[in-house]
Amino acid sequence: MTKEQILKALSNVEEPDLGKDLVTLNMVKDIEIDGNKVKFTVVLTTPACPLKDMIRNACVNAIHMLVSKEAEVEVVMTANVSSKRKDGSGALPNVKNIIVVASGKGGVGKSTVAANLALALGRDGAKVGLMDADIYGPSVPIMFGVRGERPMMVSVEGKGMIEPMEKFGIKFMSIGLLIDEREAVVWRGPMASSALRQFITDVHWGDLDYLIIDMPPGTGDIHLTLVQTVPVTGAVIVTTPQDVALADAKKGIAMFMGKQINVPIIGLVENMAYFTPAELPENKYYIFGKEGGRKLADELDIPFLGQIPLVQSIREGGDYGTPAMAGDEPVTRKAFLDIAGAAARNIAMRNANIAPTKMVDIVV
Repeated sequence: MTKEQILKALSNVEEPDLGKDLVTLNMVKDIEIDGNKVKFTVVLTTPACPLKDMIRNACVNAIHMLVSKEAEVEVVMTANVSSKRKDGSGALPNVKNIIVVASGKGGVGKSTVAANLALALGRDGAKVGLMDADIYGPSVPIMFGVRGERPMMVSVEGKGMIEPMEKFGIKFMSIGLLIDEREAVVWRGPMASSALRQFITDVHWGDLDYLIIDMPPGTGDIHLTLVQTVPVTGAVIVTTPQDVALADAKKGIAMFMGKQINVPIIGLVENMAYFTPAELPENKYYIFGKEGGRKLADELDIPFLGQIPLVQSIREGGDYGTPAMAGDEPVTRKAFLDIAGAAARNIAMRNANIAPTKMVDIVV
């Protein structure tokens, strides 16, 4: 066997999302041949790729069919998260992808989705941060069980910066970590926008594959400030199935897809899609309506990332400081892992096919 034969065989293995073969995409590395044994590395676009087993099997089959039936094939799967932010300039230069999690209205579980999406993306080794940009209603300190704790200050190249807290393998920052939780944040829009800019410029996020930003509900100052401050990779929209939530979700989608902002939609998540009691995990009760989020995604021709059930463990995990992804309840973990896998795939496709998002110049 030769390296040329291996590469020729692997040129028949297509990356399903990007539509090109692994060799053309330069995803095959470090080919080693020792007699009848061959070992090589496939570099995926994200550690959270749900297709890694399928790609691995396709590589093994290609070697057996096109090179040698007796070959002992070892495929090492690794990842280098794709990014359109390659110039390393501007705010957050070491963050590969900035993903906002937004909703048209409050109460749809946006913060729960943001926290568990961050944890699910980080499960297989991606470096992930979570920024709580819901200035008036921060929930990350409660959801991560760090109420009353304060972040440290560090010196970075002579500048004093806030070191984000870290738990469950991800970094996170929230206004709730800087103020007394018993005090209301009674700020006008410019003050809230200033706080958001500080989270971007004065927090030492370091190297991240994904920065998940939990946005406040609605469409307002914080959203405009964000897209004016950093180029956002894409948006994940959260809704519940009932019409009143879908109407507001549609407005949020229209904001991001509008000509002024023009941020790609990574996908839509339908939260509280159905109720599943713990003692009857196979049963589904559609309390808020059936598949409203999926229908909205079809109507607007945007990706549908999946459904999250309404189960007690999700609520308890958020209240007790252990998000669902950090727990051991299989139904909710699978739901969030499936959504994270779909989101990671769509982010990779967005980076491969769409030009970098530009910072927005809006005069209001």
